[in-house]
Amino acid sequence: MTRFTVAAAQYPIEALADWAAYETKLTRWVAQAAAGGAALAVFPEYGAMELASLDPATMGDLAGSLESVSALMPRVDALHAELAARTGMHILAASAPFRREDGAYVNRARLFTPHGKMGVQDKLIMTRFEREEWGVSGGAPLRLFETSLGKIGITICYDSEFPLLARAQVEAGMELLLVPSCTEAALGYWRVRLGAQARALEGQCYAVHSPTVGQADWSPAVDCNRGAAAIYGPPDRGFPDDGVVVVGEMDAAEWVFGEVDLARVAQLRADGGVLNARHWAEQPGGGALPAVEVVDLR
Repeated sequence: MTRFTVAAAQYPIEALADWAAYETKLTRWVAQAAAGGAALAVFPEYGAMELASLDPATMGDLAGSLESVSALMPRVDALHAELAARTGMHILAASAPFRREDGAYVNRARLFTPHGKMGVQDKLIMTRFEREEWGVSGGAPLRLFETSLGKIGITICYDSEFPLLARAQVEAGMELLLVPSCTEAALGYWRVRLGAQARALEGQCYAVHSPTVGQADWSPAVDCNRGAAAIYGPPDRGFPDDGVVVVGEMDAAEWVFGEVDLARVAQLRADGGVLNARHWAEQPGGGALPAVEVVDLR
């Protein structure tokens, strides 16, 4: 399969009455993506932080919210695995804090396949808020996922603003980049958006951007969320002139659907109007790249 529909979430952070409310909400969102014909559904960075509202005693505390949400992740992942199997979709779950064995928290995204496999990508580079106030650490390694849909990479929010990460994934064969984000202001959204568009240009590939949206005044971590989901490609043959395949309404809670055709990635890299992916190494300093671990989820 080279041509398929992707659903990118503009996912609202909301206070939840109980676990059943979360299960109902997530199931509804996944069902809507499946009804729209999506083969891949992409949720945003830190979308799982709404689960902090299930513990009123800690939801207003940064450290407490990390601990309470991280403790729920086995249950959250089991639900995503079930929904992926039920709908036949690949699902990138909203990223969440995970506590490592050494006690440090990382920001982790998980990619679920319909046949029961899961791939994990940690955010590598922390924002100032994560490192200076929240105490979330950078994780590793950088990965590329071989799936039945194609070769998929993930750069979480701030990571998309650093070109060598996505470039290393391109060198490993990446065709589709997923960029889940959580930004509190329009300027943060635009930083990630421009990063995603630049990565699509440089790598001659698709980039799918999924942000959190909405107000959550009860949370000190994700209280304000702004953005618009989108699918970007390189401005070249067979793509829109501005590279924007589809983009959602700013700050609305909705799915944004668009078609990708990974055969076009191979065509452009072989014979595009320009050959950005091939010519990367010709720029000064365009040599050594981060290592990429390839994970087979087929």
